[in-house]
Amino acid sequence: MKLKYILLVLCGLFCANPARAELQIDVTGAMRDPMPIAFPEMIHDGFFVGRYASQIRDVVIADLERSGLFKIIDDRSYIQEFKSMDQEPTFVDWKAINAQALVQSAVQEIDANNLRVEFRLWDVYAENQMKGQSFTTTKDNWRRVAHVMADAIYERLTGEKGYFDTRIVYVSETGPATRRIKRLAIMDQDGENHKFLTSGASLALTPRFSPNLQKITYMSYSGDTPRVYILDIETGKQMLLGNFPGMTFAPRFSPDSSKVLLSYASNGKTNIYEMDLKTRTSKRLTWGNAIDTSPSYSPDGSKIVFNSDRGGNQQLYVMNADGSDVHRISFGSGRYATPVWSPRGDYIAFTKMAGGQFYIGVMYPDGSGERLLASGYLVEGPTWSPNGRVLMYFRQEKGGRRSSAPVKLYSIDLTGYNERQIITPADGSDPAWSPLLP
Repeated sequence: MKLKYILLVLCGLFCANPARAELQIDVTGAMRDPMPIAFPEMIHDGFFVGRYASQIRDVVIADLERSGLFKIIDDRSYIQEFKSMDQEPTFVDWKAINAQALVQSAVQEIDANNLRVEFRLWDVYAENQMKGQSFTTTKDNWRRVAHVMADAIYERLTGEKGYFDTRIVYVSETGPATRRIKRLAIMDQDGENHKFLTSGASLALTPRFSPNLQKITYMSYSGDTPRVYILDIETGKQMLLGNFPGMTFAPRFSPDSSKVLLSYASNGKTNIYEMDLKTRTSKRLTWGNAIDTSPSYSPDGSKIVFNSDRGGNQQLYVMNADGSDVHRISFGSGRYATPVWSPRGDYIAFTKMAGGQFYIGVMYPDGSGERLLASGYLVEGPTWSPNGRVLMYFRQEKGGRRSSAPVKLYSIDLTGYNERQIITPADGSDPAWSPLLP
């Protein structure tokens, strides 16, 4: 993706106050009381620039509030009004409305095509500026800059990287259950800038981003046999991956984008292979008569988690990247599927089926600490935000006798709170979250 904005100034202007602990949210625990933040209207000059100011502010607020960690205080309660970025806050006015943090911001028109956007983040009770940043951007790229601004605020207040300047690729579903049309679609993480990547002439499933954001791998029913393909996002060029005579599916890129894991079904057996994208050579990683599928690399590429029925029912296993030292890690009741390693390396997310219900859960890489975050008639296909703090998946409720229920995308915090629906133009399944955009 071509960048349309240039980072102009990055000012680390935080000054510690020894009399008071640094303002920061602990995102590792359950957050039931979001941090109250004041976010006055962006300073601007003129009607047309004011439109951009309003739109940028709305997107930043939506990003922050959707995280579940922040609550923007109603601006009708604000006492101080900012006229310029040189004007310092009257902190007593912001303390009076219980604001813990304050965002002071402005938009300025540089010329007919470009804007300057800047903000200052204040710790109200310590009376310190925590961060200052400014950008130049083309006017048609205002939404991207809003996400970058939200990420900067999120990171400063949580100590974790943000996840707002990202995209989601997923399967858009339309039509009756017996003639379902499934095509790839891509959008910003908030559902905006939506577009389709495939026509729907052939079913497309399980899309996955390459870590360098240039390509998507997925399974397509194009031709006589379902196989794994790679799609270049910018050019739209599609390429068959490998020369396997049978069905290939469940692909996923390596952390350095140089390889793809996939499952190959032949003679009633399914094994995991690794394809080198440069040499086009494949290497078989699992052996036997079981169904081994849904492989996912650890962030450092040294290990692979996958699900297999080699022990009698579907469970999670971890092996070295060369296929050695295979060992089971899931030992709870029920069946486990679709494991995916967190970008941080600290958890493995999965789908679980037990007692007539589906669950989205996480466990440590050694199988300990299993926690179930979401449940329903059908919840499946978890994918991690790039900071490893949020999961997205798809959900379907039980349908009626004559029609199936809608399929929708949802996100949930790693703590199990703040479940939210992600709005898509039609039904959506099989989401995959991109890394942060460069």
